[in-house]
Amino acid sequence: MMMLRPTLLASLLFVSFSTFAQSRATVGNLPARVSQGAMVIGEAEPGSDVRVSGRKLRVDADGRFVFGVGRDEKGPVEVSIQPAGGSGSAQTARIAITPRDWPIQRINGVPPSTVNPPPKIAERIAGENALIVAARKTDSSNTDYVQTFIWPVQGRISGRFGNQRIYNGTPKSPHSGMDIAAGTGTPIRAPAGGKITLAQKDFYLTGGTVMIDHGHGIGSNFLHMSRLDVKAGDVVKQGDVIGAVGSTGRSTGPHLHWGMSWFDTRIDPLLVLPAK
Repeated sequence: MMMLRPTLLASLLFVSFSTFAQSRATVGNLPARVSQGAMVIGEAEPGSDVRVSGRKLRVDADGRFVFGVGRDEKGPVEVSIQPAGGSGSAQTARIAITPRDWPIQRINGVPPSTVNPPPKIAERIAGENALIVAARKTDSSNTDYVQTFIWPVQGRISGRFGNQRIYNGTPKSPHSGMDIAAGTGTPIRAPAGGKITLAQKDFYLTGGTVMIDHGHGIGSNFLHMSRLDVKAGDVVKQGDVIGAVGSTGRSTGPHLHWGMSWFDTRIDPLLVLPAK
């Protein structure tokens, strides 16, 4: 990362890569507008109190912080920055949100028990989901989220973030990540460094599942894997192989589901990648 003069730290903020043009507001050079599903990374004076819509953010020793904008966020999102020690007045920016279209995606041929599970299976799914929810609560000081993310596998995008999913004719939750079609056994690489917070081989809906904490509440999850090469607690570097593509869980063919979140807010992995 480019070294910044201390005098610039209080005024520089930047946004992750996005396919949407983003203008800048005057307060802290924050973006005036971001899209639904965006990850926003910023810098303020170290020790500042930074809040997004009233929620206090972790600020590292270099003044960096991050937050995510959800699929259904309508905005505006308020960001306040209070300099360290209460010196100076707090500044507030109101960030407008660019809405996106969410197409309907119909998926047929999945096992009926994965769409309308019987009670015993529903109980199992609830327990597995609780582990996923717990992993998403991780709030570490790790700062791997500032890296330029890379594709975990190369392939055709077969499912996009935010699309309304209809399985076997039954409407379900919107798609929480991006599906990348690839052959079974294709190595999956960590798109950024971090710590493995969950690694399970056989979840009912998500199959082989791995979650990585990139820091400050930003995390990645990888689903439907055929092989896991990591375990909870492992630390990985960007590009490390964490497992292989598969078609486990609720899946109709080999692919990688890559999801991202800021705590419990889902964000779009495509928006953290450099534009091709």
